[in-house]
Amino acid sequence: MRETELYLGEPPHVANAGVGVHGVASRTDVFRLPELWQLHLYQYEAELTVDGTVHVVRPGRVSLVPPGSTVRFRYQGRSEHLYAHLRIPAVGPSRTVPVVQDSGPELPNLTGLLLAAIAALPRTPERTRAEIWTALWRIAHLPPDTERPGPGPHPAVGAAIAYIESRLAAPLTVPAVARAAGVSHNHLTRLFKAATGDTVVGYVRRRRLDRARHLLRATTLSIPAVAASVGIPDLQAFNKACRRELGASPRALRGEATPNTP
Repeated sequence: MRETELYLGEPPHVANAGVGVHGVASRTDVFRLPELWQLHLYQYEAELTVDGTVHVVRPGRVSLVPPGSTVRFRYQGRSEHLYAHLRIPAVGPSRTVPVVQDSGPELPNLTGLLLAAIAALPRTPERTRAEIWTALWRIAHLPPDTERPGPGPHPAVGAAIAYIESRLAAPLTVPAVARAAGVSHNHLTRLFKAATGDTVVGYVRRRRLDRARHLLRATTLSIPAVAASVGIPDLQAFNKACRRELGASPRALRGEATPNTP
């Protein structure tokens, strides 16, 4: 199976969502979900066979498998992906989508949506449905590979960026980012520089300060809270970083907020 028909008229019913860990007890899984769709966002390399059709899995790829399909995974080792098991009502507009496709520049958005859906599931399943519905719309409108300009960056770069964007408030190291992207430290360093023109450390620093500038200007969060939320809890280091990267102290940046900002 290479393509499937996806209906988008109503939010899906989310039976479960989370982080799947495979390839530990066995390098092969074979199974079916008789009544549920399988949505996976991958962080590893593997082989996926859906009803006899072989697909290549690699970081940054997303799969959408309809109910009743027999799937076979062949893992290379411990493998983690974000997943959701869904009931999708066959109502409203539909679109033919590949069973497996590259998420390309949508990877950070899809990662954020799925992580938010997973976090919301225990207490606010309505939000989980909304987040997954949005993700399905984005997946349904991913451009075909033939429409993408040039070969694009290595999927590991997209996986690294998604990992960084979802963890800006936490400690981040290049080896940890490389592990999440499924490549070595040195390989990620070369790929990242070629794709973005920046180092991993430089990208993390810039994104943290971009977020800090937004929070200082657009919210009433205290400066210590802003510093902590962007992964620089040391106020002296945060002040120095703002002056160096943004050209002003946190207090000065806050003063640049528009009059209508709450």
